Amino acid sequence: MDADGYLFVMGRTDDVINVAGHRLSTGSIEAVVAEHPMVAECAVIGVHDEVKGQVPRAFVVLKAGADVDPAALQAEIVASVRSTIGPVAAMKEVVIVPALPKTRSGKILRRTMRGIADGRDEPVPSTIEDASVLEAITPLLRG
Repeated sequence: MDADGYLFVMGRTDDVINVAGHRLSTGSIEAVVAEHPMVAECAVIGVHDEVKGQVPRAFVVLKAGADVDPAALQAEIVASVRSTIGPVAAMKEVVIVPALPKTRSGKILRRTMRGIADGRDEPVPSTIEDASVLEAITPLLRG
């Protein structure tokens, strides 16, 4: 529950990534990212890293009318994750996207996003709400 009394239900708290031998919950990292006042919604996935095994990458949708410098937003979110979760989280990448790919019931397609980020050809799930969202962010996932 936040300071204004809004209750946030976190999903996928069991989604764990391995960063340099440390097991981190992407749900915990997402909670920190979501606290930023310019972030409407977000998804954090673990992407392959040659040195650390995996590193978290955040994808954020800005609130309507938000005008922010992407580099400044990234620096603020990285600093927040570092202070809340710790430097072990190794969060360095925050990508602003127009929307997140979701199923018709509203579930974010994290597994599909992870597969694309890791260079796999992921099939588009039949339950996807808007396939054009996934097409639009695919280059950013591979980034």
